[in-house]
Parts: sequence; C-alpha cells; structure tokens
Amino acid sequence: MVQTKGNQGSDKVNIMKHKELTYKIVGCAMEVHKHLGNGFQELIYQRALAIEMTSQGIEYSREHQMQILYKNHEIGTRRVDFFVENTIMVEIKAIIELGDVHLAQAMNYVEAYDLEIGLLINFGAKSLEHKRVHNNKIKKS
Repeated sequence: MVQTKGNQGSDKVNIMKHKELTYKIVGCAMEVHKHLGNGFQELIYQRALAIEMTSQGIEYSREHQMQILYKNHEIGTRRVDFFVENTIMVEIKAIIELGDVHLAQAMNYVEAYDLEIGLLINFGAKSLEHKRVHNNKIKKS
C-alpha cells in the first residue's frame, strides 16, 4: 500500500495502538518458541504461552467466549485463544505457513468483537510469525 504524506500521521497512530502490550505478548511468544520450537499442536503452545504471560504479569482470559453480533442480534459465539487485558485478542496457530485466510479470520474477529487491535501468532513455522491486525471499522480519533 502506498501512503501519501497527508495520511501517514493517522496511520502511525493506528499502527502503534497498544504498542507496549503487544510487544510484551510477542516477547512471551518468542520465549515459548525459543524453548519449544515448532512441531507441537496448538494446545501445547497455548498452555506454554499462558504460563509465560502469567510470569510476565500480563492479565488474560484463555478460551474467552465472545458473542458475534449481526445488526445488534446475537448470531453465535466464538472462543478466542486469549483475550489480553480486556483489550487485545490473540489468536494462535501451529501451521507451517500463515495464509491470507488466517489473517482475514483474525481481522474478522477484531471487527466482530469491536476491538481495536488483535494479534495472530504462528508457532508452526521454523521462525515465529506474528501479525498485528487492526479493526478498520473503528474511526480514528
């Protein structure tokens, strides 16, 4: 995406939202990946990440059930892997390579849950992969 000089400032604010907390979460994921490497099931990484975030003093809810609304009607629920400090959704994967479908899924979750920021973390690749996802439906202030 090409940015013009006129919109760089507002994009920068959006990109850096919850910067400190997202860096801490990614740091925890890096620590887990450093010790476990790739090749385990998602549940193993989820448990290890929970231990690491607890040791770093990060508050979270694991397997947090959230409702999905359509035009103010509840149409179902979805469990997000982690809901961190009532602010950031963290979805984890343990696959060889993240695809556009995984990124789209994470983006749909932040929009459905009306959150500003989410993280998609993949432990299955040789090197840890992580993506910040932004809710483009939330108006920038």
